[in-house]
Amino acid sequence: MLIQNFFNLFLKSNCPICQRATSSELCPNCTKQLYKCQINDASVFWKPPVRVFAWGAYGGILKRAIAVMKYEKHPEVGRLFGQWLGQQWLADVPLQSPDRKFVVVPIPIHPEKLKKRGFNQAAVIAKGFCDVTGYHIKEDLLLRVQDTQTMHSLSLFERQKNLTAAFTVKNLHTHPKRVLIIDDIYTTGATASEAVITLNQAGIEVIGVAASAITLKQKY
Repeated sequence: MLIQNFFNLFLKSNCPICQRATSSELCPNCTKQLYKCQINDASVFWKPPVRVFAWGAYGGILKRAIAVMKYEKHPEVGRLFGQWLGQQWLADVPLQSPDRKFVVVPIPIHPEKLKKRGFNQAAVIAKGFCDVTGYHIKEDLLLRVQDTQTMHSLSLFERQKNLTAAFTVKNLHTHPKRVLIIDDIYTTGATASEAVITLNQAGIEVIGVAASAITLKQKY
Protein backbone atom coordinates (compact mmCIF):
# COMPACT_ATOMS: atom_id res chain seq x y z
CA MET A 1 0.00 0.00 0.00
CA LEU A 2 2.81 2.41 0.86
CA ILE A 3 4.53 1.66 -2.45
CA GLN A 4 1.26 2.22 -4.34
CA ASN A 5 0.69 5.55 -2.58
CA PHE A 6 4.25 6.55 -3.41
CA PHE A 7 3.72 5.90 -7.11
CA ASN A 8 0.32 7.64 -7.05
CA LEU A 9 2.05 10.85 -6.03
CA PHE A 10 4.00 10.81 -9.28
CA LEU A 11 1.06 9.70 -11.41
CA LYS A 12 -1.09 12.64 -10.32
CA SER A 13 -1.16 16.00 -12.07
CA ASN A 14 -3.17 19.16 -11.54
CA CYS A 15 -6.68 19.55 -12.91
CA PRO A 16 -6.37 22.18 -15.67
CA ILE A 17 -9.58 23.87 -14.51
CA CYS A 18 -9.18 24.13 -10.71
CA GLN A 19 -5.56 23.00 -10.22
CA ARG A 20 -6.49 20.28 -7.72
CA ALA A 21 -4.32 17.16 -7.84
CA THR A 22 -5.92 14.41 -9.93
CA SER A 23 -4.96 11.17 -11.66
CA SER A 24 -7.49 11.82 -14.46
CA GLU A 25 -7.78 14.52 -17.13
CA LEU A 26 -10.06 16.46 -14.78
CA CYS A 27 -10.65 16.19 -11.05
CA PRO A 28 -13.85 14.50 -9.81
CA ASN A 29 -15.33 17.80 -8.63
CA CYS A 30 -14.90 19.57 -11.99
CA THR A 31 -16.19 16.49 -13.80
CA LYS A 32 -19.29 16.50 -11.60
CA GLN A 33 -19.85 20.22 -12.23
CA LEU A 34 -19.40 19.78 -15.99
CA TYR A 35 -22.00 17.02 -16.09
CA LYS A 36 -24.50 19.49 -14.65
CA CYS A 37 -24.14 21.36 -17.98
CA GLN A 38 -25.15 18.27 -19.98
CA ILE A 39 -28.32 18.61 -22.05
CA ASN A 40 -30.93 15.96 -21.26
CA ASP A 41 -31.90 15.42 -24.90
CA ALA A 42 -28.84 16.03 -27.06
CA SER A 43 -30.85 15.56 -30.27
CA VAL A 44 -33.47 18.24 -29.54
CA PHE A 45 -31.74 20.55 -32.04
CA TRP A 46 -31.58 17.89 -34.78
CA LYS A 47 -33.80 19.74 -37.25
CA PRO A 48 -33.41 21.85 -40.42
CA PRO A 49 -31.85 24.01 -41.68
CA VAL A 50 -28.72 22.79 -39.84
CA ARG A 51 -29.18 19.69 -37.71
CA VAL A 52 -27.22 19.96 -34.46
CA PHE A 53 -26.38 17.35 -31.84
CA ALA A 54 -24.92 18.98 -28.71
CA TRP A 55 -23.59 17.57 -25.45
CA GLY A 56 -23.85 20.56 -23.13
CA ALA A 57 -25.14 24.10 -22.62
CA TYR A 58 -22.40 26.65 -23.24
CA GLY A 59 -21.73 28.71 -20.12
CA GLY A 60 -20.33 28.44 -16.61
CA ILE A 61 -17.71 25.77 -16.05
CA LEU A 62 -18.20 24.29 -19.54
CA LYS A 63 -17.31 27.65 -21.09
CA ARG A 64 -14.30 27.85 -18.78
CA ALA A 65 -13.20 24.30 -19.64
CA ILE A 66 -13.36 24.97 -23.38
CA ALA A 67 -11.31 28.14 -22.91
CA VAL A 68 -8.75 26.18 -20.88
CA MET A 69 -8.55 23.59 -23.64
CA LYS A 70 -8.06 26.13 -26.43
CA TYR A 71 -6.09 28.97 -24.88
CA GLU A 72 -4.15 27.24 -22.12
CA LYS A 73 -3.24 24.35 -24.43
CA HIS A 74 -4.90 21.32 -22.89
CA PRO A 75 -5.91 19.08 -25.82
CA GLU A 76 -6.53 16.20 -23.39
CA VAL A 77 -9.65 18.07 -22.24
CA GLY A 78 -10.90 18.16 -25.82
CA ARG A 79 -10.33 14.43 -26.22
CA LEU A 80 -12.41 13.85 -23.10
CA PHE A 81 -15.18 16.11 -24.42
CA GLY A 82 -15.16 14.13 -27.64
CA GLN A 83 -15.56 10.88 -25.74
CA TRP A 84 -18.50 12.29 -23.78
CA LEU A 85 -20.05 13.51 -27.03
CA GLY A 86 -19.55 10.06 -28.57
CA GLN A 87 -21.13 8.32 -25.59
CA GLN A 88 -24.13 10.62 -25.84
CA TRP A 89 -24.38 10.01 -29.58
CA LEU A 90 -24.51 6.24 -29.10
CA ALA A 91 -27.14 6.64 -26.39
CA ASP A 92 -29.31 9.03 -28.39
CA VAL A 93 -28.49 8.65 -32.09
CA PRO A 94 -30.55 11.25 -33.97
CA LEU A 95 -30.43 9.40 -37.30
CA GLN A 96 -33.41 7.42 -38.55
CA SER A 97 -30.96 4.96 -40.13
CA PRO A 98 -27.87 4.96 -37.88
CA ASP A 99 -26.21 2.27 -39.98
CA ARG A 100 -25.88 4.58 -43.00
CA LYS A 101 -22.21 5.30 -43.50
CA PHE A 102 -20.60 8.70 -43.00
CA VAL A 103 -17.21 10.08 -42.01
CA VAL A 104 -16.43 12.64 -39.34
CA VAL A 105 -15.03 16.00 -40.46
CA PRO A 106 -13.79 18.51 -37.88
CA ILE A 107 -14.12 22.24 -38.50
CA PRO A 108 -10.57 23.27 -39.48
CA ILE A 109 -8.57 26.22 -38.21
CA HIS A 110 -6.19 28.26 -40.33
CA PRO A 111 -2.60 26.92 -40.60
CA GLU A 112 -1.24 30.05 -38.87
CA LYS A 113 -3.58 29.57 -35.92
CA LEU A 114 -2.78 25.85 -35.87
CA LYS A 115 0.92 26.66 -35.71
CA LYS A 116 0.37 29.04 -32.80
CA ARG A 117 -2.01 26.82 -30.81
CA GLY A 118 -0.38 23.51 -31.66
CA PHE A 119 -3.64 21.64 -32.25
CA ASN A 120 -7.10 22.03 -33.73
CA GLN A 121 -9.62 21.72 -30.90
CA ALA A 122 -12.37 20.41 -33.21
CA ALA A 123 -10.04 17.69 -34.52
CA VAL A 124 -9.13 16.64 -30.98
CA ILE A 125 -12.82 16.43 -30.05
CA ALA A 126 -13.51 14.50 -33.26
CA LYS A 127 -10.82 11.95 -32.40
CA GLY A 128 -12.33 11.38 -28.97
CA PHE A 129 -15.75 11.04 -30.60
CA CYS A 130 -14.40 8.44 -33.04
CA ASP A 131 -12.61 6.57 -30.22
CA VAL A 132 -16.02 5.84 -28.73
CA THR A 133 -18.24 5.52 -31.81
CA GLY A 134 -15.86 3.76 -34.18
CA TYR A 135 -16.49 6.22 -37.03
CA HIS A 136 -13.65 7.30 -39.29
CA ILE A 137 -12.24 10.82 -39.23
CA LYS A 138 -11.17 12.79 -42.29
CA GLU A 139 -9.08 15.75 -41.12
CA ASP A 140 -7.78 16.82 -44.52
CA LEU A 141 -11.10 17.10 -46.38
CA LEU A 142 -12.22 20.56 -45.28
CA LEU A 143 -9.56 23.28 -45.18
CA ARG A 144 -9.69 26.82 -43.84
CA VAL A 145 -8.17 29.16 -46.40
CA GLN A 146 -8.90 32.46 -44.65
CA ASP A 147 -7.47 33.41 -41.27
CA THR A 148 -10.72 34.75 -39.86
CA GLN A 149 -10.78 36.93 -36.76
CA THR A 150 -11.96 35.61 -33.39
CA MET A 151 -15.74 35.71 -33.45
CA HIS A 152 -16.97 35.70 -29.84
CA SER A 153 -17.49 39.50 -29.92
CA LEU A 154 -19.00 39.68 -33.44
CA SER A 155 -22.67 40.01 -34.37
CA LEU A 156 -24.36 37.37 -36.55
CA PHE A 157 -23.95 39.57 -39.66
CA GLU A 158 -20.29 40.20 -38.84
CA ARG A 159 -19.73 36.47 -38.30
CA GLN A 160 -21.29 35.60 -41.65
CA LYS A 161 -19.23 38.26 -43.45
CA ASN A 162 -16.10 37.12 -41.61
CA LEU A 163 -16.61 33.52 -42.77
CA THR A 164 -17.51 34.12 -46.42
CA ALA A 165 -15.33 31.80 -48.55
CA ALA A 166 -13.37 30.83 -45.44
CA PHE A 167 -13.32 27.12 -46.35
CA THR A 168 -12.48 24.92 -49.29
CA VAL A 169 -12.61 21.19 -49.98
CA LYS A 170 -9.28 19.54 -50.68
CA ASN A 171 -8.91 18.27 -54.22
CA LEU A 172 -8.88 14.54 -53.48
CA HIS A 173 -9.39 11.69 -55.94
CA THR A 174 -12.41 10.48 -53.98
CA HIS A 175 -14.65 12.27 -51.51
CA PRO A 176 -16.94 10.71 -48.92
CA LYS A 177 -20.61 10.95 -49.83
CA ARG A 178 -21.84 11.83 -46.35
CA VAL A 179 -20.15 13.59 -43.44
CA LEU A 180 -20.86 14.65 -39.88
CA ILE A 181 -19.21 17.95 -38.93
CA ILE A 182 -17.63 18.22 -35.48
CA ASP A 183 -16.95 21.51 -33.67
CA ASP A 184 -16.31 22.65 -30.11
CA ILE A 185 -19.10 25.24 -29.82
CA TYR A 186 -22.25 25.90 -31.84
CA THR A 187 -23.35 29.51 -31.32
CA THR A 188 -25.04 31.38 -34.17
CA GLY A 189 -24.40 28.60 -36.68
CA ALA A 190 -22.41 30.87 -39.01
CA THR A 191 -19.32 28.65 -39.05
CA ALA A 192 -21.28 25.45 -39.56
CA SER A 193 -23.45 26.99 -42.29
CA GLU A 194 -20.43 28.15 -44.27
CA ALA A 195 -18.83 24.71 -43.93
CA VAL A 196 -22.06 23.03 -45.06
CA ILE A 197 -22.24 25.29 -48.13
CA THR A 198 -18.64 24.49 -49.06
CA LEU A 199 -19.12 20.75 -48.67
CA ASN A 200 -22.44 20.74 -50.51
CA GLN A 201 -20.86 22.58 -53.45
CA ALA A 202 -18.37 19.70 -53.68
CA GLY A 203 -21.25 17.22 -53.84
CA ILE A 204 -20.90 16.06 -50.24
CA GLU A 205 -23.98 15.62 -48.05
CA VAL A 206 -23.72 16.97 -44.51
CA ILE A 207 -25.98 15.01 -42.19
CA GLY A 208 -25.49 17.48 -39.34
CA VAL A 209 -23.17 19.04 -36.80
CA ALA A 210 -22.09 17.54 -33.47
CA ALA A 211 -20.67 19.95 -30.89
CA SER A 212 -19.49 19.75 -27.32
CA ALA A 213 -21.47 22.86 -26.40
CA ILE A 214 -24.32 24.95 -27.75
CA THR A 215 -25.50 28.46 -26.89
CA LEU A 216 -29.09 27.74 -25.95
CA LYS A 217 -30.53 31.23 -26.11
CA GLN A 218 -29.63 31.48 -29.78
CA LYS A 219 -31.24 28.15 -30.72
CA TYR A 220 -34.65 28.52 -29.06
